[in-house]
Amino acid sequence: MDKFPSQKRAVLYLYPPVDPFDQGTMAVGDGHTLYVEQCGNPKGIPVIVLHGGPGGGCSPAMRRYFDPNVYRVVLFDQRGCGRSRPHASVKDNTTWDLVADIEAIRSELEIEQFIVFGGSWGATLSLIYAITHPDRVRQLVLRGVFMMTQAELDWFYGGGAGQFWPETWARFRDLIPEEERGDLIGAYHKRLFCGDLRVETKHAQAWSSWENALASVYSSGHGGEAPGEYARAFARLENHYFVNKGFLEHDGWILANTDKIRDIPGVIVQGRFDMICPPLRAWELAQAWPNADLRMIRNAGHALSEPGISSELVRAMDQIAETLSA
Repeated sequence: MDKFPSQKRAVLYLYPPVDPFDQGTMAVGDGHTLYVEQCGNPKGIPVIVLHGGPGGGCSPAMRRYFDPNVYRVVLFDQRGCGRSRPHASVKDNTTWDLVADIEAIRSELEIEQFIVFGGSWGATLSLIYAITHPDRVRQLVLRGVFMMTQAELDWFYGGGAGQFWPETWARFRDLIPEEERGDLIGAYHKRLFCGDLRVETKHAQAWSSWENALASVYSSGHGGEAPGEYARAFARLENHYFVNKGFLEHDGWILANTDKIRDIPGVIVQGRFDMICPPLRAWELAQAWPNADLRMIRNAGHALSEPGISSELVRAMDQIAETLSA
């Protein structure tokens, strides 16, 4: 018997599985090569999907939020993760490199404008890209908003979320000596980049497990142990970005620059019980962004696979298709 049967129902809201009509690799400089694919209608409405993490990579399930007869869907693995190479590398890997990569993909595929669809870190990157290149963004569709602020990092890595999941938090925290627990991001950074593959993998799996355990509202508090290679890329990249505060000029940079996207329509789909990215940030963003439609989903957490999240994202993309095709 499935422990979380409602999670399985999420797939009922998605379009059927679809294979790419185009896939390959693209060199973007600095020794990095990205995996890029396209699926759906080659002449359809362009939409680019920005995955989470940083370091999460894209998956076949991400193709299924879009009507394949209507949308031309572009997915890619960001620098250092998934099928992009070099794997788990943080060299020449910053937010601004990723923004430049999105522009390179857009130019290579000869797309004038696209809808930008992103969740969690993908929502962060979507907002930063839109602020930087507002003329290239037709619409934003965001899920599980993360604004890359110190308050959010303190919540998740400073014990805030741990008050709700004390036993899960203890497993994550106690891997670090007590004298270093005042800065868990920094303490994990030392171990994720120590040069000892065994130590790096052990701490990468603990880092990934802490996040995975809190992703779903249906969680039992156990995130499972991710495969070492995946966990190492995910944890190293995420930690690298967090140590460097997202490579933004100052704390609160996204909210301070929201005026640059004020004319871009947007949909924000947010789980009411998101333990990783609490709803406050989505609400603050919607307050500062006149064209944002905030859809708070009851009985939902952070994960893309939550039934309420999945159904609302598909509904949003169908509504956008109707509007743009009218």
